[in-house]
Amino acid sequence: MMKRGTLKSWSASEGRLRPAVAILAAAVVLLSVGGYAGDWPQYLGPNRNGVSPETGLARTWPAEGPKVLWTFPLGGGFAGPAVSEGKVYVLDRDGSKQDIVRCIDLASGKEDWNFAYDAPGSFAKPGSRSTPTVDAQCVYTCGGFGDLYCIDKKTHQPVWHKNIVKDLGGDQIPNWGVSQNPLLYGDLVIVAAQTPKAGVVAFDKKTGDIKWMSTPVGAVGKGGGYVSPELVRIAGEDQIVAIGAGKEGQADQGQQGDRPRRGAGKAKAGKQGAAAPARAAESEGSGGGAQTVAGLDPKTGRTLWSYSGWQCKIPVPGVVDIGDGRLFITGGYKAGSAMIKVEKKGAAYQATEVYKTQAFGTHVHPPILYKGFLYAHCTDNTGRQDGMVCMDLDGNVKWKTGKSPDFERGGYLLAAGLMFDMDGKNGDLYLVELDPQAFKKLASAKLLGTKECWAPMALSDGKLLIRDQGQMKCVAVR
Repeated sequence: MMKRGTLKSWSASEGRLRPAVAILAAAVVLLSVGGYAGDWPQYLGPNRNGVSPETGLARTWPAEGPKVLWTFPLGGGFAGPAVSEGKVYVLDRDGSKQDIVRCIDLASGKEDWNFAYDAPGSFAKPGSRSTPTVDAQCVYTCGGFGDLYCIDKKTHQPVWHKNIVKDLGGDQIPNWGVSQNPLLYGDLVIVAAQTPKAGVVAFDKKTGDIKWMSTPVGAVGKGGGYVSPELVRIAGEDQIVAIGAGKEGQADQGQQGDRPRRGAGKAKAGKQGAAAPARAAESEGSGGGAQTVAGLDPKTGRTLWSYSGWQCKIPVPGVVDIGDGRLFITGGYKAGSAMIKVEKKGAAYQATEVYKTQAFGTHVHPPILYKGFLYAHCTDNTGRQDGMVCMDLDGNVKWKTGKSPDFERGGYLLAAGLMFDMDGKNGDLYLVELDPQAFKKLASAKLLGTKECWAPMALSDGKLLIRDQGQMKCVAVR
């Protein structure tokens, strides 16, 4: 098993470290990413699941809210920060001219250095998109026009640069720009190029040489998707899961309401929601570019299995690894969600649909899995206004906040059973105790502006990093 700077002993179902291996797991992080135990070195944190191992966080806030330690001005955008060895890395953008990689001191909020490169042009919802990924030597970042850079942390200069659209046969970027959060796996840096020539691409992280390319997954070009590849564990083996853009809406949306539709194809649920017989999805090597979800060999890029029963015209959230081969897929634009199960049958893999549901669908951020329940913001621009939603793994919604608050597309993360939730519409930060019985607000405070506060957050050493369209703030939450 290769390392990607994650805690392999993390208990996904409980959102915490197993006590017996906590020390060993922390050592794995230190060795593989060269940072501190409190690092947040990539998109969605050490395990790319929005969960932090930090403890000792405050459960109440003063009336005026938690203390803001510093504020740093940024251009507009949606790029989240990464934290490594006491430094904050964020991708910024100067209007329609340049992308700027910034390194900011976590303690003081002062900029240590920056690296800017020309990236002229514009796309819908302008601004930076992606969270940098940081290891012991370099920062890896991907701009909205597909510029993938490896930047040396000591010299502050690029080691190599590729354009994942132009260099790989693409002549169009997606409507809302390239939105890739680089994934490190061993000596590889992996992104979804989304061109007619290449789906997911693995580069040598030291040289930038292409090590493998997969076939396309879903639609490409201006109608392509925005999902970063993710690493999952199936039958004791690592796989990369890619999600691509599909049809308008969803061809087989399933039953409306809070009860999921089980089975696949046009099979109907039996009485009292009994599961209908499920069918296997397209297996290894089949489906070509028609599939919208695919499992790839991380060493070769070979397609191991594919699934096309779930369709989203503009997919953004990545897959959630539930465990035991179960994978949860979700999106906005009336796509809803699907649970599939991937199993190894001899030398091949099969993906079987467990259920689909329209009762849960998150537009921007993937759900957080905690103690057997999924939590996410389920509001988008197609009429869904469910707010924050809690759903069990069988697809049964336990509660939703609706419009009070609706949370829009704000970011969130989990630490010590506490969820930090940003209302993406009005800039209010909520502190929530996760409980499947009810929404339990502990505190809230207005900390950001009122326009599209959608970026992922980061948590390091008791300091929460949040941003809107003009600034990033560091907030003390311990």
